[in-house]
Amino acid sequence: MRAVLFIVIVAVIIVIAGIASGFVNINQIRGAQAPQLAASRNGVTAKGGQAPAFDVETGSVKVGAKDTTVKVPALVVERPGRKAETAPSNNSM
Repeated sequence: MRAVLFIVIVAVIIVIAGIASGFVNINQIRGAQAPQLAASRNGVTAKGGQAPAFDVETGSVKVGAKDTTVKVPALVVERPGRKAETAPSNNSM
């Protein structure tokens, strides 16, 4: 039960952060209308009603890759009683 509550809290925080940062924009374009209820001897009947409609705009995230050169530092290992050894650098990336 705690895990479900934690997930719900995290989801709400993510939605709030998305709206506050402008990444998500929600506009209501049609209001809600309650259905008309009628009671009779045969029971209750409902007619009409309308769910609200929303226009949701979200930002986009573009993911890509590009080639680049990265300098990798050399590793120096000093063992007791021996001279320093230098590991070869790997420039094949």
